[in-house]
Amino acid sequence: MAPTIDYIISSNAVFTGTENTPKPAAILIANNKIVNVIDKQNMKEYISSHTKVIDFDDKLIMPGFHDFHIHLLLGSMLKNSVNLQDARSAQDIATLVKEYAAKHPDLPLIIGSGWDENTWHTNEQVNKKYLDEVVSDRPVILYQAEFHSAWVNNAMLELAGITQETEIQDFGEVVKDENGEPTGLLLEHAVGLVTKAMPLDLKAKEKLLEQFLNEAAQVGVTSVHDLLRLPEMSTEEAEIYADFEKRDKLSARVHFVAPLNGDLEEAKRLRKEFHSNMVQFTGFKQFIDGVITSYTAYLLEPYSNKPDSVGGTVYPEDTIKKWTIAADKENFRVRFHCVGDNAVKLALDTFEEAQKQNGKRDSRHAIEHIEMIRQEDIPRFHELGVLASIQPEHINGSSYEVFESLIGKERMELYMLQKTLKNKEATLVYGSDYPIVGLNPLTAIYRAVTRLDDDYVVWNEEEKVTLAEALKSYTSTPAYGAFREKELGTLEAGKLADIVVLDKNLFTVPKEDIKTAKVIFTMVDGKIVFER
Repeated sequence: MAPTIDYIISSNAVFTGTENTPKPAAILIANNKIVNVIDKQNMKEYISSHTKVIDFDDKLIMPGFHDFHIHLLLGSMLKNSVNLQDARSAQDIATLVKEYAAKHPDLPLIIGSGWDENTWHTNEQVNKKYLDEVVSDRPVILYQAEFHSAWVNNAMLELAGITQETEIQDFGEVVKDENGEPTGLLLEHAVGLVTKAMPLDLKAKEKLLEQFLNEAAQVGVTSVHDLLRLPEMSTEEAEIYADFEKRDKLSARVHFVAPLNGDLEEAKRLRKEFHSNMVQFTGFKQFIDGVITSYTAYLLEPYSNKPDSVGGTVYPEDTIKKWTIAADKENFRVRFHCVGDNAVKLALDTFEEAQKQNGKRDSRHAIEHIEMIRQEDIPRFHELGVLASIQPEHINGSSYEVFESLIGKERMELYMLQKTLKNKEATLVYGSDYPIVGLNPLTAIYRAVTRLDDDYVVWNEEEKVTLAEALKSYTSTPAYGAFREKELGTLEAGKLADIVVLDKNLFTVPKEDIKTAKVIFTMVDGKIVFER
């Protein structure tokens, strides 16, 4: 007996993801699944008194966006913060913080993000004194643009218990002046000392999740991969996600990870406990290196403007390999943050060693970012079955000039490749890296097909991909990356009904209009979660 159709969603432009262009079609939905995708002219026979029919004329219907790389609660927390992206000096930042604090006298903590001293027009050094002069009665924490360092005031140092004696044992630094006094600049793992000290109880986290889900629905994001943060990574948020699912409040699918640290028993528990339709544990994440702008990315050759440094690894290479081989043996997927070319090489070497020791399997390990790479490592992604997890919006995060000064003209030609990787048969998987950039996938799609930043500077024009390739990298390949390609990622019979509608057909408008397109309808698991 044929199921009763709950919804019929139709348009003259339906991008199913199984083809490269949209077509006129009607999508039949019953319960939480797509029953079929049919010719628009044949939809009348499926309509009953129970069926809701929504026709979107020439607007684009497509699979829901699947963001393969976010930091969920951290991102939501920064929605209510001071934006420092346009500041060009320490004094600029102090002024913005002062104005924000004055407008929000009841906030117990001032949070900001987006500063980058590489873009400053002055020779000022990051120092707590600038912040103490404008806010001394409350803690202030300002995340650098790439979130691998933080600038805090004295009140925040005191709240976190950071003193002259505080040392970071592994990767990072509490920067101190010539007298041994903390300056207020915290690098890499030292950032965790202040993040852990933030007053965030269960109620606050639930509010942040609600705020995130509202935002996700409005930009058409129906599935995410929450990669948490190091070193304060915690999987306790999974309990909140699962509770929201039980209460029918979770309007985006959440896939989450645990930190790769040698503890397999906790991961086995998480795998056993979290495998529902909406909340799933998907393996491990770890950092191999840092970021280029802080000179903590691990390079094969020295930085162009710092010839005595190649950066380094977060953990010793043999430790990284040991943890990965053990995790792979237990059928866990591992994802590595790798920005520098030496970090990417190390990750590929590690996955290759795991294959040699444990045998080849469909592991779908992933490397995140891949901002730099050596030529000979490009084909290894396909050879080893490793996913290339790329965040196209990152080319708009700084300036081409800044990066060229850091790594030089020659290495910039291999900066943030996508088309070259794809041509060598790597599986490209897109995400945002929210909140380092915004959650809206359409800005990333625009970057991927144009390689233009907002100043209209071209970042390696030959790395442009087609619109269909970009959309698939934000829908079907992340579903594959989640081991859910039979459930998600395309509009086909039997797939879960995660569907979005845009206010314009991206295939017929100028490329410049892609980034200003709006989501007007979002459906997750057969339920309408947003209508504009």
